[in-house]
Amino acid sequence: MTSAAPRLPALLEALGQRAPRGMELGLGRVREALSALGDPHEGLPAVHVAGTNGKGSVCAMVESIARAAGLRTGLYTSPHLSRFAERIRVGGETIGDAALARALAAALERVPSPLTFFEALTVAAFVAFREADVDLAILEVGLGGRLDATNVISAPLCTAITSIALDHQAVLGPTLADIAREKAGILKPGAPAVLGPLDPEADAAIEAAAQAIGAGPRLRVARAERAGSAGEIAVGRGGRGARVAGPGRREIEVELGLRGAHQAENAGVACGIAWQLAGRWPEVERALAGGLAAARWPGRLERIDAGGARVLLDCAHNPHGAQALAAWLDEEGPGAALTTLVFGAMADKGWGEMLQMLAPRAHRRLYVTPKGRAAAPLDALREVAPGEAIGDPRAAVARAIETAGPGGLVVVAGSIYLVGEVRSALLGIAADPVVTL
Repeated sequence: MTSAAPRLPALLEALGQRAPRGMELGLGRVREALSALGDPHEGLPAVHVAGTNGKGSVCAMVESIARAAGLRTGLYTSPHLSRFAERIRVGGETIGDAALARALAAALERVPSPLTFFEALTVAAFVAFREADVDLAILEVGLGGRLDATNVISAPLCTAITSIALDHQAVLGPTLADIAREKAGILKPGAPAVLGPLDPEADAAIEAAAQAIGAGPRLRVARAERAGSAGEIAVGRGGRGARVAGPGRREIEVELGLRGAHQAENAGVACGIAWQLAGRWPEVERALAGGLAAARWPGRLERIDAGGARVLLDCAHNPHGAQALAAWLDEEGPGAALTTLVFGAMADKGWGEMLQMLAPRAHRRLYVTPKGRAAAPLDALREVAPGEAIGDPRAAVARAIETAGPGGLVVVAGSIYLVGEVRSALLGIAADPVVTL
């Protein structure tokens, strides 16, 4: 442990104290802070990924592919499940205590104006990536895109928008087109963009934004056997794998490290990004199969064996995510008679719609209150689908495990913060305080 590491607890406490300030979208403070620190983001080769769902999985896939190609990677994602440090990874590993302390000290103490929680971590990530001299940074948008702190990157190698669904309407707007326009704010002049399967309304809004700024060529992922045009990536499924066909007669069939039918589409986006990066690093294309197979993303259809029972953790925290989880349960789950659902959600999410999709797939439902901001009331959850109000997530999971029976599956979903708390408990990880940003 170097001399910087002992300061880490105090720095993390100072960072956590920024959380009650909430979100303050805008780029002015971040740019000012980065300028004071020598602009560590300038000239950083980067991939920038937005989307309602799937952006974290795509980032994990792209990072794994780049690392398999021999590149030194930096990965910035949010939120974390157990520790703040999970948000910043270098070379596939969570940033070390000493490096995190140095980066946080810069973001918290050497900038002209106080930053919000997310802004400070974003600045810290850029500082850490410069110190680590990464070859490629993969950046996940926190919220929206246009005014997100990560959007200070002016010339990304590639951008991507994985999906558009109704979420965060109070901030991003009430319609799919509104949300799409905000996420399209990450598109940059001349930079190629990869788009996941999109609703026509969202696609039209993104295309208009791309043309307005002179964005680079767009590659669109489609559910098809073969690419229908030079700008299309066709995605099909095969077992736990994916068949991806793209421009230039490129075609690959791979097993995926991440579970779920929806991951085939995410793999299509990741392949599109990798094909763009291959123009700079040809070895990236050769690393596609190995990188996609090795990709891991905790808390996404993640199975943990505990107390003789199978526990499935999934960060489905909105209706779009719940739909993907429901599809996995239908295809690969043991059936409703052997499934117990532990569910809790934030009050500002579409928890009623989520529960309507998930409840029929479990014979027993235990309702809990995740830590963080206001949660959906337990009685309201029971009105949507009969179940037992437990409250405490750890107590609910312990009871579910105890009664799961042979072949039983315990599914924990509804909130990222719920998954983080349960995962930390099951794996014995000392978790940092919950921050709902």
